[in-house]
Amino acid sequence: MGNGRGGRRGRPPGQIAAVLGAGMLTAGLVTACSSEQGTTLNLYYAPEDTFQKVVDNCNAQAAGRYKIVYNKLQRGADDQRLQMARRLAAGDKGLDILGLDVTWVPEFAEAGWAEEWTGANRAKAEAGVLPGPLATATWNGKLYAATKNTNVQLLWYDDRITPQPPATWDDMITAAEQLKAAGKPHNILFTGAQYEGLVVIYNTLVASAGGHILSDDGKSVVMDQGAVQALEILKRVTSSGVTDPSLTNMKEDDVRQAFQRGNGAFQLNWPFVYASFADEQPQDLPHFKWSTYPAVDPGVPARTTIGGYDLAVSSTSQHKPEAFEAALCLRSQENQKFSAVKDGVPPSLEALYTDDTPLDPTKPVDPDNNPSMATAYPMRDAIFAALKNAAVRPLTPAYQSLSTVISKVLSPPSKIDPQKTADELRSRLTDALNSKGVIP
Repeated sequence: MGNGRGGRRGRPPGQIAAVLGAGMLTAGLVTACSSEQGTTLNLYYAPEDTFQKVVDNCNAQAAGRYKIVYNKLQRGADDQRLQMARRLAAGDKGLDILGLDVTWVPEFAEAGWAEEWTGANRAKAEAGVLPGPLATATWNGKLYAATKNTNVQLLWYDDRITPQPPATWDDMITAAEQLKAAGKPHNILFTGAQYEGLVVIYNTLVASAGGHILSDDGKSVVMDQGAVQALEILKRVTSSGVTDPSLTNMKEDDVRQAFQRGNGAFQLNWPFVYASFADEQPQDLPHFKWSTYPAVDPGVPARTTIGGYDLAVSSTSQHKPEAFEAALCLRSQENQKFSAVKDGVPPSLEALYTDDTPLDPTKPVDPDNNPSMATAYPMRDAIFAALKNAAVRPLTPAYQSLSTVISKVLSPPSKIDPQKTADELRSRLTDALNSKGVIP
């Protein structure tokens, strides 16, 4: 969940590493075909607990014209990308609909693996979508995917320790230092391991400082003053004695567990932590609070990095018209709402953040059996506020290489020398961008 891809609320992110060759062999047994029951469409998508129900709904609506088969990819994001990329690079015609992490769309588009969305399909895919998520599905002004869900981190805290959330990073560090001096839980918990989670934190700081890592067109490295300021903040927060001793090993669920053990005052994490807290410490739930991210500069709202998934139609699909129709169904307003309340993946459609109707509008709201967005997402206003001012990671076909470079150079954050680190990032990111070594 380093990208905030989603996943059932309260379930820790999967760390299962499947064997790529075996996964490809198994997946290769299912191919797109036509039969008496209609066209078979192969959907390749990450594991999501109740997504089969969405697939079933769309198959019912298709009334036999096509049948979507949900091929679950591995839980590891890198494994998911590699399986699809290698098969597409080989011209495999057995892939119809692709579940793409929001950072993969430029790569798949540039490689010619994702079909462009045009005409009525594009209009339907763009209608009502929040700008940040929509940007992740776009490359060079063209739409290559339809947004299925988004995600965004929040600041979580215990109001018995901190009655009000800090407004800025400076405020948060100062509050943590004061709590430490008073012998109270004080750590600022975030993903400091050398992986995508650290890149997400850094990208949020850069965007919140008004900076840029790459140019807007993704063709050159910028690393401006805002990027340097973000390095200064990372250096300060990890050198002030207010982070967990295990910071450099911490991923999302490590952060969640540390907070629940009482080892922190502030937690920067995705919304999945709420249901975990509710399940494991229900007696303390009334004190578990949330807010949008602290700002870098006073009075300038933070710009928090989004995650999520988009749905693309494979360029090798033999059933593109049906694949576009099916993809639109899988991320329809009705199905995004179902996935939100059942699997905890925040919708990309703006209208759902003010939708108070339950899943079955003919029956009363029931938080357990007939939830609404309000009952499933008590923090939805904060999520919506963050999404309206969201940041996306650098859009480039070389993103995977850039992410690897950034996480390596920034680790450990306490060793950052802001200007020297910025210079190193500028040089190494330029090399990575020019090599474009992203296709396996």
